[in-house]
Amino acid sequence: MTKRADLVRELEQAGFRRSKAGQTQSHDKFRKDGYKPIAVPRHREINEITAEAIRRQAGLR
Repeated sequence: MTKRADLVRELEQAGFRRSKAGQTQSHDKFRKDGYKPIAVPRHREINEITAEAIRRQAGLR
């Protein structure tokens, strides 16, 4: 399992910025010019498969 905080830190270091999300939403969206918005679940730990998919979408792998 990957800690959400570590994954968010990776995205922010790559230049992604968190867009505002409402309290009722279960995901935060991260945006960067030239990329589709990336949704990150609001869980303390994220499944490895999901974390790798998020990294691939962000171009980190």
